[in-house]
Amino acid sequence: MNYRTFGRTGWKISEIGYGMWGLAGWTGSDKAEVLRALQRSVDLGCNFFDTAWAYADGVSEEILNQLLKNNPDKQLYAATKIPPKNRQWPSKPESKLADVFPADYIVEYTEKSLKNLGVETIDLQQFHVWEDAWSEQDEWKEAITKLSQQGKVRAWGLSVNRWEPDNSLNTIRTGLIDAVQVIYNIFDQNPEDNLFPLCRELNVGVIARVPFDEGTLTGTFTKETTFPANDWRSTYFVPENLNSSVDHADALRPLIPAGMTMPAMALRFILSNPDVHTTIPGMRQIRNVEANLAASDGNELSPALLQELKGHRWDRTPTEWSQ
Repeated sequence: MNYRTFGRTGWKISEIGYGMWGLAGWTGSDKAEVLRALQRSVDLGCNFFDTAWAYADGVSEEILNQLLKNNPDKQLYAATKIPPKNRQWPSKPESKLADVFPADYIVEYTEKSLKNLGVETIDLQQFHVWEDAWSEQDEWKEAITKLSQQGKVRAWGLSVNRWEPDNSLNTIRTGLIDAVQVIYNIFDQNPEDNLFPLCRELNVGVIARVPFDEGTLTGTFTKETTFPANDWRSTYFVPENLNSSVDHADALRPLIPAGMTMPAMALRFILSNPDVHTTIPGMRQIRNVEANLAASDGNELSPALLQELKGHRWDRTPTEWSQ
């Protein structure tokens, strides 16, 4: 496992982290197997774990609590997120800060996450949605400053709405944000335009989420793929999205190097960008952990292949199903 310095925090974090959304609340999750997969990731050098209160109302945080307790001798970094008070994902331009992240609510959910995680200090607390129009409002600034002074949070971050990487730039410029979590993969390359250069300039940590485009870049979906009604992907992969996603993934197949899988190529594409400090695939089985963490071996994609993959950028705009 290779490690990168996580912006101005100075933390040395594994360049493959662990996205914990799929560990609770998705179909096919088995807690015992999840804990084995998590432990295997630690044994292989993963030290960055990203969860959220909203992942099954704290259940995912409690799973991370167990992992931390099982590894008291390891430096593991716990990142979580405050859910929007109005439970609207993503936030909308007309959303008011007072309805989404009022000061007392920021404190309340930080306390909830501290309890669920079983820690005295959260390494990285993130806002689970964001609107850049809130950047100049004082309420959130005062709340996070107080929590930091109390020693309850070490660093603060934004989880940027899907396909809206620029909806964070003024907030990052406040100097109060230590890290940003953004969708970045072979298709979603637009963070390279404005967000990554700003993070580089201000030494802000970058977490690349959704490395497999919610599964499209695993190469396993077809236009006949379906999901159970209680799985959120059933509302995300509407026919319009599924059909187009499969077409875009199929166009990549001729580019996959011999002996490599599409997921491995997708991870190595992300890791080829030094502006990214970690990427957080979701992994529910040991075999996925072993396959994904193997991408952190220092072997980069060839410049020619990277250039070809640049041509597969797919600029999308938020829709009613993009969540």
